[in-house]
Amino acid sequence: MEGLSLANEDKIMSANLKYLSLGILVFQTTSLVLTMRYSRTLKEEGPRYLSSTAVVVAELLKIMACILLVYKDSKCSLRTLNRILHDEILNKPMETLKLAIPSGIYTLQNNLLYVALSNLDAATYQVTYQLKILTTALFSVSMLGKKLGVYQWLSLIILMTGVAFVQWPSDSQELDSKELSAGSQFVGLMAVLTACFSSGFAGVYFEKILKETKQSVWIRNIQLGFFGSIFGLMGVYIYDGELVSKNGFFQGYNQLTWIVVILQALGGLVIAAVIKYADNILKGFATSLSIILSTLISYFWLQDFVPTSVFFLGAILVITATFLYGYDPKPTGNPTKA
Repeated sequence: MEGLSLANEDKIMSANLKYLSLGILVFQTTSLVLTMRYSRTLKEEGPRYLSSTAVVVAELLKIMACILLVYKDSKCSLRTLNRILHDEILNKPMETLKLAIPSGIYTLQNNLLYVALSNLDAATYQVTYQLKILTTALFSVSMLGKKLGVYQWLSLIILMTGVAFVQWPSDSQELDSKELSAGSQFVGLMAVLTACFSSGFAGVYFEKILKETKQSVWIRNIQLGFFGSIFGLMGVYIYDGELVSKNGFFQGYNQLTWIVVILQALGGLVIAAVIKYADNILKGFATSLSIILSTLISYFWLQDFVPTSVFFLGAILVITATFLYGYDPKPTGNPTKA
């Protein structure tokens, strides 16, 4: 009886962690998109914060958070933490160097998201960015030899159709975008599409590395953050070096900027938790809820988005595709299978 009660407690704990991680994912995804969009379009005195520096700060915060998590896993022993970091990172330089490729791509992707949200409303961005499901699937097939089922191929076709509808221009939309948006729709779209391809490749490459080694996700994120910081600083020097030397690294930073940076740093950690505790169906639900919330808040609060019937049709198709891609039909002959 005691064994059963412990098993039930474990199941309840697992379910709680599953829904907690998904709730945090919905909050993080929605709030990051909306605050990033708001921070890039807000008219204020003085210089605007540099997105390149925000990417670097987010990487440094992610490293600090992962070190704390490794410290917790090592039973709060500084000696054990030091040994783990030394053995897993410094003593395995080739393993660490493998993370340079996905890290560089993730850094590019993070910078592109700022460009995208400077030029697209939050709702259009959220729906279009789901094309990363397509790119991830294609890279999974080509790099990992993964086989997709009928439902998954069908979902990818629906996904492409839905995004095409969302991006379909209308006369009212063109007028509204000129009045409401402070950027170029084309630049925003190109930034999102490039981010989708970079996200797909880097995600599959990272998954391949995780499967080949036994290092923890937190150690891998420290390695990613280390290279991300280096690549990010190179980007700051190349693109914004003059502005930094003139007005400082933290120019234009305010409370809103720090919220954006912290939310971006949380992103990788939340996704790691979702991968550990949740399944594809629930991830699809979280993504869909995030799209709906972003659309509503973008319309009612930011007031930079005017919905059309074509947009709603596209959004519904994208949400349907998200669920369908994660659908895994259980064999009928084995109903007791967990």
